[in-house]
Amino acid sequence: MRADGTFSVKAFVPTEVTPEPAVATGLPVGVATIEKHFEGEVSGRSATVFTAAYDQESGVGTYVAMESFEGSVRDRSGAFNFAHSATTSGSDRTAEFFTIVPSSGTGDLAGISGTGGLTVDADGTHRIWLDYEFG
Repeated sequence: MRADGTFSVKAFVPTEVTPEPAVATGLPVGVATIEKHFEGEVSGRSATVFTAAYDQESGVGTYVAMESFEGSVRDRSGAFNFAHSATTSGSDRTAEFFTIVPSSGTGDLAGISGTGGLTVDADGTHRIWLDYEFG
């Protein structure tokens, strides 16, 4: 099954994390928490732990995120986790990854599994899609 939605970022809060031992690399590593709100066939809210090695000036880097979603997918409500990542060279997205975390579903979303994706349209609209099933 497939479900589509749009989302907006309601909060992006950088968090100070200093890994030990410290390792100097060509790109700085940062951590943030994110709150998102979703509308459409995927509707609800999420809390995200976001990590990235990213150069703000050139737009080059990679992010990895673990997201906890609460709401509904089509006519089922509950919660689940999903993980996603992507790399950008400044004008593109490559090496994209998106998976629903197995055994993370609750309520009517218990047993959900699958994949999906995120994209941002040229006009700034943020989109999510889930290709999912229940087992």
